Amino acid sequence: MCTLLLACRAHPRYPLVLLANRDEYYERPTAQASFWEDAPQVFGGRDLLHGGTWLGITTSGRIAALTNYRDPADLVRHGLSRGRLVSGFLKGAGDIEEYLECLREAAGPFGGYNLLVGTPKRLSCYSSKTDRTVILEPGIHGLSNRLLDTPWPKVLRGKKALEQALFAADPDLEELFAILSDRSCPPDDQLPDTGVGLELERLLSPIFIESERYGTRSCTVLLVDRDGEARFVERSFESGEVREVAVTMDWSGALAVE
Repeated sequence: MCTLLLACRAHPRYPLVLLANRDEYYERPTAQASFWEDAPQVFGGRDLLHGGTWLGITTSGRIAALTNYRDPADLVRHGLSRGRLVSGFLKGAGDIEEYLECLREAAGPFGGYNLLVGTPKRLSCYSSKTDRTVILEPGIHGLSNRLLDTPWPKVLRGKKALEQALFAADPDLEELFAILSDRSCPPDDQLPDTGVGLELERLLSPIFIESERYGTRSCTVLLVDRDGEARFVERSFESGEVREVAVTMDWSGALAVE
């Protein structure tokens, strides 16, 4: 997962709007979003190589998502799959703080990551780079391959577009997917310098990435309204085809919990 855009308690009808792009090598085997046989309460895509996921939700209102932290110096060869961090929270029943504390105590050989976990009422973002957790305040947030709200061009562009989309009383689903489909590349002097070289910085700079071997594999929109209806829509891209899957859940209980 490489780009997350969130509106937390920033719209009168939708206390949570989440937009997400997953960027990955095209050859990596992947299952589109569905309910999991080994954890029937979980809905999300699946990495068929290691069994984890980059984004998922549960019938009880748990949410988890992951982005990698881009730093060639932190590359962990033969490390554990970071996708298990997402699935671990989704399969569990403990609270946010308990889960994140367990991660710290049992730190494994993972590459750098940002882990978003929580419920529609409270989301926390943990960075393995800083070993700090940030509780998301009301407003528009963006997360790519650095830290929460790091002002990379794609993050700023996505946050601004999401803010504009939320002026509507009922945000348009196609407009939200259009934000995730933005292929705009910023000028070189606005690109971050993460140590991967200018050519790769250019390739990774759009919200929607395309290249010969690597790019955006899926776009997802999650809308949670004030009555607790959660609508999850994923569009995945495979061999030139677009496949859409959607599910609606009742999260009124998760919204009622203080």
